[in-house]
Formats: sequence, C-alpha cells, structure tokens
Amino acid sequence: MLSSDDAVLLRRAGLVARRDPDEGLFPRSSWLRRVSAEPVLLLGGGRALLLEVAHPLVAAGVAEHSDFRSDPFGRLQRTLDALGAIAFGSRDVALQAVRGVERAHRRIRGRLAQDAGPFAAGTAYSGRDPELVLWVWATLVDTAIVVYERFVEPLASRSLDAYYRDQCAVARLLGVPAARVPRRYAAFRGYFDGMLASDVLTVTEPARQIAERVLEARHASARLVRGLTAGLLPPRLRAAYGLAWDPRRAARLETLTRSVQALRGARAGSPAVDALPEPR
Repeated sequence: MLSSDDAVLLRRAGLVARRDPDEGLFPRSSWLRRVSAEPVLLLGGGRALLLEVAHPLVAAGVAEHSDFRSDPFGRLQRTLDALGAIAFGSRDVALQAVRGVERAHRRIRGRLAQDAGPFAAGTAYSGRDPELVLWVWATLVDTAIVVYERFVEPLASRSLDAYYRDQCAVARLLGVPAARVPRRYAAFRGYFDGMLASDVLTVTEPARQIAERVLEARHASARLVRGLTAGLLPPRLRAAYGLAWDPRRAARLETLTRSVQALRGARAGSPAVDALPEPR
C-alpha cells in the first residue's frame, strides 16, 4: 500500500507508482540501471569527490560535518549506496534511501570561515540547499557518463537522453526543485560547463585537504586513484588541485583504459584494482 508520504515523493520526482512495488522506481531495462550497474563507475570516485568539493560551500560542509580524515571515501560510499538503492531497490527500499539522504543533509549547516571565490566569509551553507544538492548530483551524473564512455562504450544520443531523463527524476527525489533541474541533457551540459568556467568553483584550503586525504599514498591503490583522478578531472580543476599531468601520464591513462576495456571484453568480471597497471 502506497502511503501518502510516498505518493508525495513519487509525485515530486514525476514517477509513476508501479503496480508491483518490488519492481522498484525504474524499469529493469532502463538506461539508468544499465549504466549504474557498471563496476567501472567506481573508477570515477576520486573525480566526483574532487568536483563536489571544488564548490567552497560543499567543501566546508564536508570538512566540518564528515570524518574525511579517518575515512576519506566514506561519505562518497554512502552516497553511492543510497543512489544504488534508489536505482535498483524495491520501491520501499528506494524511498527509504531518499529519506536517509534527507536526514543526513538536515544536520549539515554552517558558515564559511573565510572568503572563497564569490562567497564572502560568513556565507551560510546548508546540506538541503537545492543549489548545492544540484551541484553534487551533477558531478555524479557527469562522472558516470565520462567514465562509462571512456571505459565501456560511447552512449548514443537516444541512450544518453534516456539515462539523463531518469537521472532528472533522481535529482527531484533528492530535493532539487523541478524548475532547477535542466530538462534536457544539452541544457545540463550548458549548466555543468558554465559551472566549470565560473569562479563559483574555487578550490579552497579545505578542498585541498580533502583531496590530499583522498589521494595520499597510504593505501595500496593510491597511485591508481591519483592518476585516474588527475586524468579524468577537467584541466582547470586539475591545476587548481596541484595534480601533475603530462604526456607520459596521459599515455599511461590510455594504457589503463585499454586494459580495462580488454578485461571487460574478456568477461573477466569487474576490474580489480590490483589487476590494473598503475600510473606512476
């Protein structure tokens, strides 16, 4: 039985309640499920996280309301778990994940300690700010597309449009007003590229600390994560984070790309980190 609260959530997202609640919010044949099911999307985790915290208000929220120093990927993993439940879970599981995200965001609020890009010291931030939720969602969407098209296959325009339509429903579920979600993928590209070019994205000291903790060399796959993240980031932000890049590193990323594609082609399962050549 669909509760009134559940009905409100579905209506907010523009989703229809399916007859069988176990089927979930999205059809099994949807491009959202097809793309999201690819294990190689995990290779974009560092990129997505550094894109998120390039926004000073997001960086402040992560720095002050997470345990990134002891668990640098914990917040990203929780986000991915929630999105996985929304994409693949039954209706009840998916909507519980939406509410869990809302509860987590409710406690995130504070003020900037110092000027950052266009934001003055004292600017308030909130985990429920639709503009910040929109940006975090957008970094995950863009990263999924970039990684899928590099390591799996290019998406035909119809497939990309179908994937993006479902992602718009996810954004609305997460609390972004429908009027703020770019309606078509072309409009999304305009929004995202505009953000990349603007001073809204300003890498602050908290963002650098988060990046260094994510990319530091204490864990076995650090070189791989650092090389992938540097190669997949837009050049302006790569430079802002101080990540080295040159033709040799670019060639190693291409070698890694071919290795992942070969592993997938051989149906060897998801690419284990220790099976991939490490960028040096």
